[in-house]
Amino acid sequence: MRKVKTYPIGSTEKVKRKILRWAQNFEQFSVLESNTLSPSRAGLDKYSRLDCIVAVGAHSELIGVGRNDFESLKSYVDKTGDWLFGYLTYDLKNQLEDLKSENADFLKFPTLHFFQPEIMIELTKEVLKISYLEDANNAEHIDQVFEEILDCEITEEKPSFIEVKPRLVKEDYLQSVNKLKEHISYGDIYEVNFCQEFYSSNVHVSPLPIYERLNDISKAPFASFYRNGAHYLVSASPERFMKKKGNTLISQPIKGTKRRGASADLDLLYKEELAKSKKERSENVMIVDIVRNDLAKSAVKGSVEVEDLFGIYTFEQVHQMISTVKCICRDDVHPIDALKAAFPMGSMTGAPKIRAMQLIEEYESTKRGLYSGAVGYITPNKDFDFNVVIRSILYNSEAAYLSFIVGGAITDMAEAEAEYDECMVKARAMFDVLNVNEAVH
Repeated sequence: MRKVKTYPIGSTEKVKRKILRWAQNFEQFSVLESNTLSPSRAGLDKYSRLDCIVAVGAHSELIGVGRNDFESLKSYVDKTGDWLFGYLTYDLKNQLEDLKSENADFLKFPTLHFFQPEIMIELTKEVLKISYLEDANNAEHIDQVFEEILDCEITEEKPSFIEVKPRLVKEDYLQSVNKLKEHISYGDIYEVNFCQEFYSSNVHVSPLPIYERLNDISKAPFASFYRNGAHYLVSASPERFMKKKGNTLISQPIKGTKRRGASADLDLLYKEELAKSKKERSENVMIVDIVRNDLAKSAVKGSVEVEDLFGIYTFEQVHQMISTVKCICRDDVHPIDALKAAFPMGSMTGAPKIRAMQLIEEYESTKRGLYSGAVGYITPNKDFDFNVVIRSILYNSEAAYLSFIVGGAITDMAEAEAEYDECMVKARAMFDVLNVNEAVH
């Protein structure tokens, strides 16, 4: 059982930055921010429960071992009956289908990680709520925790210049896109999500200022900052994978991207071009069909519906085309089985899903790991909310290796040069945060 104490606060933003600094003392933490109240994102924000929630300290944890990980997670959820925070890597696909991941892995994240936090902090307007396990060692000292947070000094640390290299040179990327289009012309697939990595080796960084800077310039609805020992995720994800609220499952896949305009008129023009683009609408509807099929595996018959098709949402760097698909989950379906039935998400694979994942393994040059996996939380009553790990920086402090991956959907209408340019648009925030010079991209 958890006990809760509520504290009135002044500046929410100032206290949040103090909480982030206090959380760095823990080997395990999860920070989830929705950056809500954007009028242009009302269709996304209406499903967001939390403004900012921080979970620290592992009272218990589950680490993936590369086999039966979803079954282990089911047992862990049932046993704890508590809040859990964690991630699912893309490579869990190998436990769901006859697939493999043999590309180079420099980050070496476990296939899955969840933890039951000792302390949770929910931050809303002028109110800070701390919940803690009654049997936790700090249960009698929760006021002291609040004082420790308030005592944290906010020192501004600008991320230093980081030399980032592309795993694929541009010519190789273009060649791979054209080869994938050949698979499409043969009828092998209809669409595939193809990605490329940018990386830095022998690098030592402080992840906190990277996260703060990325969140400040992106204001993403599914931002996350996650640590498990030496493994860090810094994410400005705009995409929800799946949410469970009561008996309702909600998925909001993204397919369709357009850069922001330098002026209001140009910005509106780009937004209208995205809304009317036959290519982007074709990509989006194919993924919506995958999501409908994935949700149907867990749904009450006839309950799957597309609530919003081709919705256009504006973010700090890009406009996105996002659709919303819902269903009523059957009572006999365990919540983790509903996640499992839709994993990995269709927006990061392609259609048909299994063949697309086979080609991803063949044409991409590094193991995806946590990229295009999911991060989120599970509540005591087994509701959940998970993002899609995109627009994210991954870091292994022991291996001194930093990486981020960007990609997009390849269809028969794709032009290799345009796809490369779209990758660079998606990477812009990461380049800026890491102070990468123009020569890299």
